[in-house]
Parts: sequence; C-alpha cells; structure tokens
Amino acid sequence: MRRIILLTIAALLLATSAAAVEAKGRKSSATITIVNLSSWEIHEIYLSSVDRWDWGPDLLGPFDVIETGERFKIRDVRCDRYDVKVVDEDQDECVLGNVAICGGNDTWVITDDDLLTCQLLTH
Repeated sequence: MRRIILLTIAALLLATSAAAVEAKGRKSSATITIVNLSSWEIHEIYLSSVDRWDWGPDLLGPFDVIETGERFKIRDVRCDRYDVKVVDEDQDECVLGNVAICGGNDTWVITDDDLLTCQLLTH
C-alpha cells in the first residue's frame, strides 16, 4: 500500500512538472508604451534577443517617429530578454542591455537625462 501511495505521489509530481515546463515554454506577449519626454524625436527603436547578434526591424517603421511629448505602443512583444537600441533625430544611439520583457503592459519614459547618459555609456 505504501508503495502505491509513493508511486501516485511521484506520478503527480511528474505531471505537475511537465505542466509547468509546458506553460513556461509558451511565450506570452507584452505591450510596451514608450513616452518621449526628451527634447529629441525618437526615429528608430530596435530589439534583439540577448542571445542574437543582429537587430530586429525598426519597430517604428519607415514613416513613424515619436515626437517630444508623444506616446507610441509596441504590441505583441514575445516574452524574452532583449537588448534595446533607440536612435534619436541626430542619429545618436542609446543601447540598453538585457532588458526583461514578459507579458502584461509596461511603460518606458524617455527623458533628456536618460538619453544623454545612455548615449555616453553606449559609446
């Protein structure tokens, strides 16, 4: 009888572990709202999974910019850790490494201090 109970507990633990791995394997997505409170227009935004060497496409597209005081939403960002590159109107680049994005909604506020400090650290 004790052996049956132990086998049942082991089976339940295996089933629970398999369900947890399956749930973890499913990628949820996030929506990121970018608020530009800096003095510069944001012309390009790129994401790259930290385990890749190349940047994805410009998330603003060829015609969009985030002007001072504007907001922009990036939808359906897969759950992952990303490097993020922001390019302003002067073509100055700011790269932030290892940013965790996973599910739900997030808001990134970009200020003059943020851009200037990040640009110094990027170069």
